[in-house]
Amino acid sequence: MRQSKLFTKTRKETPADEVSKNAEFLIRAGFVHKEMSGVYSYLPLGLRVLRKIENIIREEMDKVGGQEVLMSSMQPKENWEKTGRWTGMDDLYKVTDSSGEKSRSVPLMKKLLFLS
Repeated sequence: MRQSKLFTKTRKETPADEVSKNAEFLIRAGFVHKEMSGVYSYLPLGLRVLRKIENIIREEMDKVGGQEVLMSSMQPKENWEKTGRWTGMDDLYKVTDSSGEKSRSVPLMKKLLFLS
C-alpha cells in the first residue's frame, strides 16, 4: 500500500494529552486514532497490522491443533448470579432485552466457558 493512498496521514506533532509513548507513536504513525482516554480506533494501517498478527497466531494454532472461538461480550444474568456477582461490579454495562431477559457486559471470557 502506498503512503499517498492511505486514508489517514502521519502526524508530526505529538498528542498533548497522551502519556503512553507507545500510543503516541501509533497515533503519529497513523495506526490508531484516540477517541478518548484509553479508547482507540484502528485506522486502515493499524487494522492491517492487527489482521496480519491474527493470521500468524491462527497459523500457529492450526499447526498444534488449536481451535479458535469467538465469544459474546454479553452474558445472561443467571451466570452472574451463580457466582454471586450480579449485585456487585456495578461498573459493568447491564441491559434488559425486549423479552425481559437481563444480561451484562463481560470483562473476562473465562466465566462464560466454565459456567455454561
